[in-house]
Amino acid sequence: MILQNGTEVTLRRHAGARRMTLRVSRRDGTVTLTLPRRMPQSQAQAFLHEQGDWLARTLAGLAPPRLARFGAVLPVEGRGLVLTPAAVRAPQVQGDTLMLPAARAPGVAAAAFLRALAQARLTAASDRHAAALGRRYTAMALRDTRSRWGSCTDRGRLMYSWRLAMAPPEVLDYVAAHEVAHLAHMDHSPDFWAAVARLCPDYAARRAWLREHGSALHAWQFRPGPSEESGDEN
Repeated sequence: MILQNGTEVTLRRHAGARRMTLRVSRRDGTVTLTLPRRMPQSQAQAFLHEQGDWLARTLAGLAPPRLARFGAVLPVEGRGLVLTPAAVRAPQVQGDTLMLPAARAPGVAAAAFLRALAQARLTAASDRHAAALGRRYTAMALRDTRSRWGSCTDRGRLMYSWRLAMAPPEVLDYVAAHEVAHLAHMDHSPDFWAAVARLCPDYAARRAWLREHGSALHAWQFRPGPSEESGDEN
């Protein structure tokens, strides 16, 4: 552990690393510095000093953690729903409330509901955009990624964060368009962005929403434990 201006930084050495990288988790604010295996720690300290202002700004911009518990107002498809205990076997939306099984941990139940919702919405959006593009994807998976919303492999496998179910539907649709466009262009070239624009003409506003409000979605905590991370930055 290295301390930078009172901030705890986890130091990781990686045999495949060619340069130092500094990452801040949008979920819990943890800071990780990855560096080549044989690089002196003194260089890591100097790098942290150089990045001090950026690190302070990034940490200051993070949304405070929110716990998914009964009484909390959880964003679901862009609108707040009150997590409410009820005599139900599965989560149900009723008006401005999300009814959850009273005997089950609210965070676990809410996360399961969001996963199922994301699966349905992202499958439909991916199918629609892939058909419009004239391409096919091979598989789709959901994860709880820390800092990225989706990815597309060169084999046509799509991955999305299930937290997109908390965002407005048009934002989820943009991310699906973004990843499906990678089926034709495995880069972020002008041709790629032209494909995104064909699939989602208003993508710039939706992308801006995600950049501004994405950290608030990551701030929600549903259960303790490490998060998965992977994918393509949108």
